[in-house]
Parts: sequence; C-alpha cells; structure tokens
Amino acid sequence: MAAETGSIDGLPPWLARHADEEIYDWARKAWERARAVDGAWFDHAKADHVVALWPKVFRLTEDRFAGKPFRLVPWQEIIVRLLIGWKVPVEVLDPETGEPEVLHVRLFRRLLLWVPRKNGKSEFLAALALLFWALEGVVGGQGFVFARDEKQAFTVFNKMKAMVALEPELAREVQTHKRSIYLKPCAALFELLSGAEEGKHGKSPTVIVGDEMHEWRSRTVETTLRQGTGARLQPIELYASTAGLKTNVTGVTLWDESLAILEGRISDPTTLVVVFAADPDASWDDEAVWKVANPSLGLSPTLQFLRREAAIAADNPRAQAQFKCYHLNQWVDTVVRWLNMAAYDKCSSDRKGWKTAWERMKGRRCYAAVDVSSTQDVTALLLLFPPEGEETQWTVICRFWVPEDTMALRVKNDRVPYDRWVAEGAMETTPGDYVDQNFVMRGVCRAGEDFELLGVGFDPWNARKLMSDLQAEGMDVGLQLEVRQGIPSLGEPTKEFERLIYAGQLNHGWHPVLRWMAKNAVVRFDENLNFAPAKKRSAEKIDGVVAAVMCIAVALSTVEEGPSVYEGRGIMEIEV
Repeated sequence: MAAETGSIDGLPPWLARHADEEIYDWARKAWERARAVDGAWFDHAKADHVVALWPKVFRLTEDRFAGKPFRLVPWQEIIVRLLIGWKVPVEVLDPETGEPEVLHVRLFRRLLLWVPRKNGKSEFLAALALLFWALEGVVGGQGFVFARDEKQAFTVFNKMKAMVALEPELAREVQTHKRSIYLKPCAALFELLSGAEEGKHGKSPTVIVGDEMHEWRSRTVETTLRQGTGARLQPIELYASTAGLKTNVTGVTLWDESLAILEGRISDPTTLVVVFAADPDASWDDEAVWKVANPSLGLSPTLQFLRREAAIAADNPRAQAQFKCYHLNQWVDTVVRWLNMAAYDKCSSDRKGWKTAWERMKGRRCYAAVDVSSTQDVTALLLLFPPEGEETQWTVICRFWVPEDTMALRVKNDRVPYDRWVAEGAMETTPGDYVDQNFVMRGVCRAGEDFELLGVGFDPWNARKLMSDLQAEGMDVGLQLEVRQGIPSLGEPTKEFERLIYAGQLNHGWHPVLRWMAKNAVVRFDENLNFAPAKKRSAEKIDGVVAAVMCIAVALSTVEEGPSVYEGRGIMEIEV
C-alpha cells in the first residue's frame, strides 16, 4: 500500500513538477509530514480516480465559465490529491461483533485554505463539499455550511446547488431546497446554518464547511460542530478565507494557528494548511509578487484586472490597503491614511479661491451639512454646489467655529494655528468655552438666504436642537436629513468624495482649515473593507471632511433613475 510509483526525491510526479516553486512550499511540507505519520500511506489509485472524475461531475457556475467542466488548476489538484490520497489505519470496534478491527481512513480531517479574492475559492469549496458529502456519501450523513452570517454562507451553498443542477446524474440523486440539499440514496442532509452561536448543538456532521474565516465573530460554531463529529469515522472540515482586518481577533487567531502548523510550531498532521500570500515586506505593485499570492492568475483574476486595480491604487493609500488585503492576502490595519494630498491640491488652482467663493456662488443651488461639536471642538458648516453649464467641478464652501475662551490653550497644546486662521477669516469664534449653536444657526440661515438649499444633513446625536431651532426660524422640515456617523450611512458618500478628489472634480478653493482636516483624515474599515472618515488623534480634527461627506450623502439621497444633466461630473444621476 505504501508504494509511491514514479516518485522523484520522495515526491510524486504531480508534486515534483512544482518542487522549485515557492508558492507550493505548503504542499511539500504537507507531504513530508504525512509520510512521517505512523502507518500512513498514499492511495495513488484513489487520488487519480477523483482527479479524473472531477471535470466529469463538477461544472463551473458563473460568467464565461458557466456550465464548463471544472478542470482543476495545479493548486486545486494538489489539495484534492492530498485530502483524498493520504490514509492512516485506525482501530475501531466492529458494530456487530464488538471485536476490534483496523480500518484505513483519510489522514486529513481539516483544510485551512487562505487565498486572495477571485481565485475560485468559493467554487472550489462548494465542489469539495459535494465531493465528501455526496460522492463519498455515507448513510445518514450530515453536512453544514456556515459563515459570519447567513447571507455570506449562501455564497458557497448556492454554488453547491448550481453544480447539482448542472450535472444530470447528480440532479437525479439530489433534491435541492432553499436552505437544504437532500441525497436520496443515503438519506443524507446538507444544511445552511446562520452565523449565530445558538442552536448548533445536537448535530453529527460528516462534512463541515466554513467560509470567510477572517470575519468570524468567534470560533463557537466551528467548535460546536467539530465536537459533534465524534461518532463519524472520517469527518472533514473545510475552511477557507482571504485575509482581513488585524482587529478581528478570531480571524487573526486562525491565521496565526495556520502559520504555526505550516511552520511546525504546532504539531497537527491531520490539518492541511494552504497559504497563498505575499510577504509583508514585498512590493505590493510588483507583478512577480502578484503571481506568488494568486495561484489562478491569468484565469481568474486576469492580469489585466490586477493591473487596473494597481493603477487605481498607485496614489491612493486607502486603495493600496484594499489591494494588499484582497489581492495579496495581507492583513491590514483598521485605520489607514486616506487621501493623497497632491491629488487633493490639484483640485483647485486658485489658492485664495475660498475667500471669494461665497460671493461667486450666490443664488446657486447647493447641499448643506453641519457637523456639530459636542462641547469644545470645531463645528463645521459645509455647502456643496453641483456643477452648472460647462462646469465640471463641484464647489465647496466652508465655515468653521471654535470657542473663543479655549482657543489660546488649543493653539499651545495642539500646535495648530487656530489664531492665524481666525485672523485671516478661515475660522470664527463664539463667546465662552463652547461653540454657541446660535451662531451656527445664523450661519445656516444666511446660507438659506444667499443660496437655494436642496437639503441639510445633520447627525441626530448632537444636532437635534439646532435643527429644531432652524425649523422655528422657518426652515422646511422636509429639507432636513438625518446622516448618522457610521459606515452604513457614510460608506457610499465617502467613496464618492474620494472619487471626486482623484478625478479633480472638487473645487475646495484651498481653504486652509479644510485642507488641514483632509490631511488629518484616515479611513476606518469594517469587516468588508467598506470605509468612512476617521481620525487617529483627538487634536487632528476632520469635522470639515465629515461635513463634506454628509453633503454628498444628502445629494445621493435624491438619486433618480436614468441619466441626468450631471452625468460624468460626479455624484451620478442626481436630481437637482
């Protein structure tokens, strides 16, 4: 049984041909460690059979690949062969006689796969799940797929159902439902699970599939399901993910565990660890580095796609972080530097444009937003004017207020020239040690007199009184729009603000306070790398940038269907 016919230096031909390729270091290590397991042997015939059968049973499900035979690329073939081929003897009791007997079962019981986006991870995971649950089905088998939430788990589950539908022989034996798949010959059930920790006990899985490990809230679901496999002879866990945020403790823990197994610091011969990722110190824009991290490069993703993404990220720190995470499988910080100030500065050629903007724009339509300070911080009023006629840029007008009594201390402690800005008219003071909202209200009212306000955005957390006062002054409540300070509300407007900057379509007039705030701004990511403005330190104010994004949120709230006169000039399809 242990014969390795045709092996080269102890490696079989299908692995030896990649002996000099760095990206397959994980495979060579897995082979050597499996060989060291007492009694382990490799079933070449079984591995060959499954690889040959694969494209006859499984079909791809999307885009230009839809309906085509799923032909394993090298990295996928190696994983399949390792999972299927390596076997180990185990002693069990015969259920009829009670006598001990030796059976040979799969050595690998867990796959930890880390691979960047668009390399076919979900498609591969779906086919693996069907392989072990349906093709190697056992009577009364149970399969489960889960992720951070139910919506995410549907990605793999729906691909499983699509593969069943595309293969007539599978379709005859398998019944598919919205949340389950039933294998008739074995009376086996495969179910979709929510990401909630509750309600997972009492199950007896033969196959467990977990997607996007980097977003798991905890390992409770994984642990509960694994502990339910005790009655199964050769259960398998199939987990896959890209990298994510360094602040996700669960994801980082699984990543560290994977590397520890790969490097031999943890002895776990039953786990196959597969890692495709660029070295943290590698140049992110080096195409040779892309090939190390993306084993399916050329097929999916295409080199053309990555080149375009890299070009977009070239001068964009935020986009670089996303490129590193999505396409190089590198973990990223929750907060990263946002804007390239060279691109910001190019948006306006007149360095004194901010001083004349109010008079220039009188009578024009605009969107407004107020970012109200809690007590002693800066309060900002931003006005955003859509382009008219032959214009291509949106124009920004700013007003900022700080408390007069605390300004000198703020200049000394924060080393920020508030006093100079006040002297040149770029910032205003209000009496006392906090910003008097009556001054802000009068500022909004004046804007309403000089411009046609199409909407006013505010954060309900600290601006309700101001909005009530404005209503008392005659403002139509229909003009007021709540814009909460979080990624769900600010995510899309933040992307549009960034796009306007890099497209040179935001005329900020070189307002010195807004420029300082733009330089301070970082972005904070959520689990899906959606983002919104943030700041690293309390002295680094970004109120003006936040208010500008809120203006865009107000503008986007009036999106209508079909093209508009502003198409091609930012904030697409806006009704004004």
